[in-house]
Amino acid sequence: QVQLVESGGGLVPAGGSLRLSCAASRSISPINTMAWYRQPPGKQRDLVARMFRGGSTDYADSVKGRFTISRDDAKNTVDLQMNSLGPDDTAVYYCYVNGYTRDNHFYPNDIWGQGTQVTVSS
Repeated sequence: QVQLVESGGGLVPAGGSLRLSCAASRSISPINTMAWYRQPPGKQRDLVARMFRGGSTDYADSVKGRFTISRDDAKNTVDLQMNSLGPDDTAVYYCYVNGYTRDNHFYPNDIWGQGTQVTVSS
């Protein structure tokens, strides 16, 4: 079974930066989509950023210009660099993969990480 393990969350003052990292527990490349979602307290989980296999990206309007997603398929990792953080960025951040490969077989399935807490103090 493949697991995604996030790291890098924590407490940061407003205006600060954090870098989240996510690694798969085993090789799952090629991978279609790698993404980060977040769920603020009492709210639904929403897309933050995603990167497709060809390198194109999507960002939520609220993070454009502040967050940058990157991926390393050789290492089966996806990172999220977050700058100019504000209290509205406080949430549990989840790593996500859709479409991956195991033993030369493609699985059009989703994998979610367990989440990492990001708290931005005002």
